[in-house]
Amino acid sequence: MKALEGELRARFGERIRAAMPLAELTSFRIGGPADLFVNVEDETELMHAKAAAYRAGVPCFCLGAGTNLLVSDRGMRGLVVRLGDGFGKIKIDDTKVVAGAGAAFGALVEVVVGRGLEGLEFGEGIPGTVGGGLVMNAGAFGGEIAKVVTLVHGVTEAGDALALTKDDVKFAYRRTELPNHFIITRVDFELAHGDRERLMARVAELKAKRAMRQPRGVPNAGSIFKNPPGNFAGKLLEGAGLKGTRLGGAAFSDQHANFIVNLGGAQAADVRALIDMARNKVKEQSGVWLEPEVRLVGDW
Repeated sequence: MKALEGELRARFGERIRAAMPLAELTSFRIGGPADLFVNVEDETELMHAKAAAYRAGVPCFCLGAGTNLLVSDRGMRGLVVRLGDGFGKIKIDDTKVVAGAGAAFGALVEVVVGRGLEGLEFGEGIPGTVGGGLVMNAGAFGGEIAKVVTLVHGVTEAGDALALTKDDVKFAYRRTELPNHFIITRVDFELAHGDRERLMARVAELKAKRAMRQPRGVPNAGSIFKNPPGNFAGKLLEGAGLKGTRLGGAAFSDQHANFIVNLGGAQAADVRALIDMARNKVKEQSGVWLEPEVRLVGDW
């Protein structure tokens, strides 16, 4: 690890941080330190960091916006990279859209709807970045990212650039199949021309629905469980009496049972214990084994 730190410092200088606390970089406001951490500003920097970690035999993880993640209280071993402002660009050519993996998903929706392009309006209010949305095949209200993606660009475990077609990605419900340790740098979309006023009205409608159904102003990681076929995770959790259940500083939201919120000082262990409790209770109550949508990462 020391050799890797030395090599990275030669390239990135003081931007390399050792024992970097991750809690403030996640939407849950939970998580221990990363052994090494760096913001990368372009694809060349990302390739350099990944190649150095690969040669050193050290794992490399992309934090993104820190949404949809539960980072262990013990933190993350190896190198954690976060995509900087250089990965936030959005380019539009008629119906073709190229969005950097670091662009906020909500910002992308706002830009394309403002241009009268349809296909991504379902993403209003989905937290996180374009890259994170791609990894999870983000979707809501009958739409999902898989329907409009044409190409995914990224960097391999060894630090090489690679482009994947839609078929290569193998989209499924709330997940994708990407090469191991592949980090997305930008995504190509093919949208359709639509009526701008109608699209803006649709986005406003979805925004109002989210405001009514989902907790606001309190740290959370979005939906905790995937909806099982033909049912809703929130409904099953509420039926099992879990709404409002608290452990330490974490609790199932009183507003929506499929959200766990950090009420202050919550530990990753609290959240994981709630997840395990909920899965067991729902299984006993309804026979359904819920699959987590939030990703547990780090040293558990």
